Amino acid sequence: MKYYLVALFDRDSYSYIERIQKNICRKYRLYKNMPVLHITLEVVENPDIDKLWKIVSEIVNPYKKFRAKINGTICFEPPYKSVNLKVEHKGYIIRLARQINDKLKLYKFDVRKDIENWDLHISLANTNYAMREWSSKEYAAACESVKREGVNKMVRIDRIALWKPINNKKEMLIRNLPLKNF
Repeated sequence: MKYYLVALFDRDSYSYIERIQKNICRKYRLYKNMPVLHITLEVVENPDIDKLWKIVSEIVNPYKKFRAKINGTICFEPPYKSVNLKVEHKGYIIRLARQINDKLKLYKFDVRKDIENWDLHISLANTNYAMREWSSKEYAAACESVKREGVNKMVRIDRIALWKPINNKKEMLIRNLPLKNF
Protein backbone atom coordinates (compact mmCIF):
# COMPACT_ATOMS: atom_id res chain seq x y z
CA MET A 1 0.00 0.00 0.00
CA LYS A 2 1.18 3.52 -0.74
CA TYR A 3 1.52 6.04 2.05
CA TYR A 4 1.86 9.79 1.61
CA LEU A 5 4.04 12.23 3.51
CA VAL A 6 2.24 15.54 3.24
CA ALA A 7 2.67 19.16 4.26
CA LEU A 8 -0.46 20.69 5.76
CA PHE A 9 -1.57 24.32 6.00
CA ASP A 10 -2.46 26.62 8.85
CA ARG A 11 -6.10 27.68 9.14
CA ASP A 12 -5.84 30.95 7.16
CA SER A 13 -3.96 29.39 4.26
CA TYR A 14 -6.34 26.43 4.19
CA SER A 15 -9.38 28.70 4.09
CA TYR A 16 -8.00 30.66 1.15
CA ILE A 17 -7.29 27.53 -0.92
CA GLU A 18 -10.51 25.83 0.17
CA ARG A 19 -12.57 28.70 -1.26
CA ILE A 20 -11.09 27.98 -4.70
CA GLN A 21 -11.63 24.23 -4.27
CA LYS A 22 -15.26 24.64 -3.18
CA ASN A 23 -16.09 26.80 -6.19
CA ILE A 24 -14.91 24.09 -8.59
CA CYS A 25 -16.35 21.13 -6.69
CA ARG A 26 -19.79 22.74 -6.26
CA LYS A 27 -20.01 23.86 -9.86
CA TYR A 28 -19.21 20.39 -11.21
CA ARG A 29 -20.72 18.36 -8.32
CA LEU A 30 -17.60 16.23 -7.92
CA TYR A 31 -17.41 15.29 -4.24
CA LYS A 32 -19.71 14.50 -1.39
CA ASN A 33 -16.76 14.96 0.98
CA MET A 34 -14.05 17.23 -0.41
CA PRO A 35 -10.49 15.88 -0.22
CA VAL A 36 -8.18 17.47 2.35
CA LEU A 37 -5.88 20.09 0.81
CA HIS A 38 -2.18 19.30 1.10
CA ILE A 39 1.19 19.24 -0.65
CA THR A 40 2.55 15.74 -1.21
CA LEU A 41 6.21 15.64 -0.20
CA GLU A 42 6.81 11.93 -0.79
CA VAL A 43 5.03 8.71 -1.69
CA VAL A 44 6.32 5.59 0.09
CA GLU A 45 5.38 2.06 -0.96
CA ASN A 46 4.79 -0.56 1.80
CA PRO A 47 6.93 1.05 4.51
CA ASP A 48 7.73 -0.06 8.03
CA ILE A 49 5.64 2.75 9.57
CA ASP A 50 7.59 3.05 12.84
CA LYS A 51 10.98 3.14 11.11
CA LEU A 52 9.68 5.58 8.50
CA TRP A 53 8.24 7.93 11.10
CA LYS A 54 11.42 7.86 13.18
CA ILE A 55 13.47 8.96 10.14
CA VAL A 56 10.95 11.61 9.08
CA SER A 57 10.72 12.99 12.62
CA GLU A 58 14.52 13.39 12.75
CA ILE A 59 14.50 15.27 9.42
CA VAL A 60 11.54 17.50 10.30
CA ASN A 61 12.50 18.16 13.94
CA PRO A 62 14.64 21.29 13.29
CA TYR A 63 11.97 22.88 11.04
CA LYS A 64 9.75 25.67 12.21
CA LYS A 65 6.48 26.64 10.56
CA PHE A 66 7.37 27.99 7.14
CA ARG A 67 5.89 29.53 4.04
CA ALA A 68 5.57 28.18 0.54
CA LYS A 69 4.57 30.12 -2.55
CA ILE A 70 1.69 29.03 -4.72
CA ASN A 71 1.87 30.61 -8.12
CA GLY A 72 -0.38 29.58 -10.95
CA THR A 73 -2.16 26.43 -12.00
CA ILE A 74 -1.07 22.99 -13.19
CA CYS A 75 -3.60 20.77 -14.93
CA PHE A 76 -2.81 17.09 -15.41
CA GLU A 77 -4.48 15.81 -18.56
CA PRO A 78 -6.63 12.64 -18.83
CA PRO A 79 -6.73 10.06 -17.40
CA TYR A 80 -6.05 12.18 -14.28
CA LYS A 81 -8.19 15.21 -15.14
CA SER A 82 -6.64 16.96 -12.18
CA VAL A 83 -6.79 20.70 -11.48
CA ASN A 84 -4.03 21.87 -9.13
CA LEU A 85 -2.30 24.93 -7.74
CA LYS A 86 1.41 25.06 -8.54
CA VAL A 87 3.85 25.23 -5.62
CA GLU A 88 7.12 26.94 -6.50
CA HIS A 89 10.27 24.81 -6.14
CA LYS A 90 11.93 27.26 -3.77
CA GLY A 91 12.75 27.52 -0.12
CA TYR A 92 12.01 25.13 2.70
CA ILE A 93 9.31 23.12 0.91
CA ILE A 94 11.60 21.81 -1.83
CA ARG A 95 14.52 21.42 0.57
CA LEU A 96 12.37 19.34 2.89
CA ALA A 97 11.03 17.19 0.02
CA ARG A 98 14.59 16.53 -1.21
CA GLN A 99 15.89 15.72 2.28
CA ILE A 100 13.07 13.25 2.88
CA ASN A 101 13.53 11.62 -0.53
CA ASP A 102 17.33 11.33 -0.18
CA LYS A 103 17.25 9.99 3.38
CA LEU A 104 14.53 7.45 2.66
CA LYS A 105 16.41 6.21 -0.42
CA LEU A 106 19.47 5.80 1.79
CA TYR A 107 17.44 3.58 4.13
CA LYS A 108 16.13 1.55 1.15
CA PHE A 109 12.52 2.75 1.28
CA ASP A 110 10.57 2.48 -1.97
CA VAL A 111 10.19 6.17 -2.91
CA ARG A 112 10.19 8.24 -6.10
CA LYS A 113 13.38 7.75 -8.08
CA ASP A 114 13.75 11.28 -9.44
CA ILE A 115 12.30 14.05 -7.29
CA GLU A 116 13.44 16.71 -9.79
CA ASN A 117 10.69 15.60 -12.19
CA TRP A 118 8.00 15.95 -9.54
CA ASP A 119 5.83 19.07 -9.64
CA LEU A 120 4.88 20.11 -6.13
CA HIS A 121 1.20 21.00 -6.22
CA ILE A 122 -2.03 21.30 -4.27
CA SER A 123 -4.76 19.15 -5.80
CA LEU A 124 -8.09 20.99 -5.94
CA ALA A 125 -10.14 18.49 -7.93
CA ASN A 126 -9.54 15.27 -9.84
CA THR A 127 -11.12 11.90 -10.55
CA ASN A 128 -9.97 10.28 -7.27
CA TYR A 129 -12.87 9.71 -4.85
CA ALA A 130 -15.18 11.80 -7.03
CA MET A 131 -18.91 11.01 -7.07
CA ARG A 132 -18.85 11.11 -10.83
CA GLU A 133 -16.42 11.34 -13.74
CA TRP A 134 -16.29 14.86 -15.08
CA SER A 135 -16.30 15.31 -18.83
CA SER A 136 -13.26 16.54 -20.76
CA LYS A 137 -15.15 19.77 -21.46
CA GLU A 138 -15.88 20.32 -17.73
CA TYR A 139 -12.28 19.53 -16.83
CA ALA A 140 -10.94 22.03 -19.40
CA ALA A 141 -13.39 24.71 -18.21
CA ALA A 142 -12.40 24.16 -14.56
CA CYS A 143 -8.72 24.37 -15.46
CA GLU A 144 -9.25 27.65 -17.32
CA SER A 145 -11.34 29.02 -14.46
CA VAL A 146 -8.54 28.46 -11.93
CA LYS A 147 -5.95 29.87 -14.35
CA ARG A 148 -8.04 33.06 -14.70
CA GLU A 149 -8.08 33.38 -10.91
CA GLY A 150 -4.35 34.08 -11.14
CA VAL A 151 -3.38 32.61 -7.77
CA ASN A 152 -0.12 34.07 -6.45
CA LYS A 153 0.11 33.79 -2.68
CA MET A 154 2.33 32.73 0.19
CA VAL A 155 0.82 29.97 2.33
CA ARG A 156 2.01 28.77 5.72
CA ILE A 157 2.85 25.13 6.42
CA ASP A 158 2.33 24.22 10.08
CA ARG A 159 2.61 20.43 10.19
CA ILE A 160 3.75 17.28 8.38
CA ALA A 161 1.62 14.14 8.35
CA LEU A 162 1.66 10.55 7.16
CA TRP A 163 -1.53 9.45 5.39
CA LYS A 164 -3.16 6.35 3.99
CA PRO A 165 -4.71 6.96 0.55
CA ILE A 166 -8.39 6.99 1.54
CA ASN A 167 -10.92 9.81 1.54
CA ASN A 168 -11.97 9.44 5.16
CA LYS A 169 -10.47 12.18 7.30
CA LYS A 170 -10.60 10.13 10.52
CA GLU A 171 -8.96 6.97 9.14
CA MET A 172 -6.53 8.58 6.69
CA LEU A 173 -4.20 10.13 9.32
CA ILE A 174 -1.51 7.73 10.53
CA ARG A 175 0.87 10.19 12.23
CA ASN A 176 0.98 13.96 12.63
CA LEU A 177 3.99 16.18 13.43
CA PRO A 178 3.31 19.85 14.23
CA LEU A 179 6.16 22.18 13.31
CA LYS A 180 7.65 24.49 15.92
CA ASN A 181 6.56 28.09 16.32
CA PHE A 182 8.88 30.95 15.43
